[in-house]
Amino acid sequence: MQEVVLRGRGIVEGCCEGEALVSAQPISFLGGVNSINGKIISKNHDLYGKFVKDKVLCFPHGSGSTVGSYVLYSLAKRKLAPKAIINQKADPVVVVGAVIAKIPMIDGIDIQQIASGDIVKVDAFRGFVKIVKLRR
Repeated sequence: MQEVVLRGRGIVEGCCEGEALVSAQPISFLGGVNSINGKIISKNHDLYGKFVKDKVLCFPHGSGSTVGSYVLYSLAKRKLAPKAIINQKADPVVVVGAVIAKIPMIDGIDIQQIASGDIVKVDAFRGFVKIVKLRR
């Protein structure tokens, strides 16, 4: 397998490796993600019914209310948060949530090159995502 490295911009520093959970749709943490169990509850969302816990959550950008930042923080306090967040374009609500929850975050990444189930290594210190194992 040829190594795939995607370059972006580190938003919240940190490193991790984990399974990607990829959405083609924006995510609103307020009303779209259950803050008690980390499940995507927005019925029209392509990740409906999936859990964000311990995933590298990849989505184009955030949407919704500023309270979404607190929902992300609440997920982290309950140990239900994603390991990292990868966006095409960072949204202030998601950035604030990632900062206070200490979740590594990168933007400027073409998330279409990542598929759910891929194992990815995130280095938000240096601003890159490496696809370690493809599951396609």
